Amino acid sequence: MQSGLRSGIVVLDKPAGPSSAQALARLKRCLGASKAGHAGTLDPGATGILICCLEQATRLAGLLLGGSKTYEAVLRLGVETDSLDADGQVTARRPVARLDTADLERVLEFFRGDIRQAPPVFSALKHCGTPLYRLARSGKPIQKPPRAVTIHSLTVMGIALPEVRLRVRCSAGTYVRALCADIGTALGCGGHMAALRRTECCGFGLERAISLESLARRGEEAGAPPIIPMVDALPGMPEHRADAALAERIGRGAIVRREEVWTGHAGPEDRMVKVVDERRRLLAVVDLGGDTDRCRYRCVFHPTDDP
Repeated sequence: MQSGLRSGIVVLDKPAGPSSAQALARLKRCLGASKAGHAGTLDPGATGILICCLEQATRLAGLLLGGSKTYEAVLRLGVETDSLDADGQVTARRPVARLDTADLERVLEFFRGDIRQAPPVFSALKHCGTPLYRLARSGKPIQKPPRAVTIHSLTVMGIALPEVRLRVRCSAGTYVRALCADIGTALGCGGHMAALRRTECCGFGLERAISLESLARRGEEAGAPPIIPMVDALPGMPEHRADAALAERIGRGAIVRREEVWTGHAGPEDRMVKVVDERRRLLAVVDLGGDTDRCRYRCVFHPTDDP
C-alpha cells in the first residue's frame, strides 16, 4: 500500500476478462488510492489502454473523454452476432468470397472521415435510465438513432480470411464493433469484431502503459508507482504559468480574465488552458470560451499533495 499517494493518472494496459470498473478497483487496491476513476470504458473482452485517474485527478476524467483513440481490431467475416462482437449470440452465417486488399479498400473508403453510426443495442448507453445492454438481455432491445462520429484513419494491417486486421483512429463515441459489423454488411457477408486492443488514448500510447501484474509486483517491492502528474495528463492543452498573485486568486476561486491566462500560442480551437504555479503544479483548467472576457473554471486543484 502506498501512503501519501499523489494525484495523477496511470496508463493501465487492461487485460481481457475484467470490466473497466473491476480493473480500476484492482489498481486502486494496489496503489492504496482513496479515489479513482477511469476515462473511456473498455469492454471486458477488450485489452489495452485504460486511463485511470487518481485522487484529485478524478476531476480530469471528463476532460479526457473527448480525445481521439486508436485501436487494433480483428474483423471476422461471415458470422454476425447480436452484440456485434465475439461475446454475442450468432444470428447469421454467410459464405465469404475471396477478398484482396483492393476489394477491401474500395469498401473501407466509405467509412473514412465523418460518418453516422448506430450504437449497438448491447451498450452502456441508457434509455429512460436503463443501460441498453440490460434491455437487450431481457429481450427488449432498443436501437438508438445514428450519431455523428469521425474515422480519422482506417488501415488494413492484414488479411487471413475469414479474418481481417484493422487499425482504426477515431473520435470519442465511436463503437469499433459497430464499425466492423457495418463493414461486414457492406462486403455482403456480414461480420463481427473478434478482438480489440486500444493502443492510444488521450495522447498516451502503450509504451507508457503498465499491467496490473506489474503494479502488484511494484507494491510488493515497495517500488514507486508510475503515476503521471496531473499537469502532464493533458499533453495537448496550452499551458500558462501563473505568478504567486494569480495563483493565490485562483486558489480562492476569484474571477480570472482571459488576458491573464492567454498563452500566446493557443489557436482559436484551443478553448481551454491549464494554469500551473511557479513549481509547475496544476492549479486549474479554465475555459476561455463565452461571450465575456471572464474565464470559466472547469477544474480547480489544491496541489498540497504533489512533490
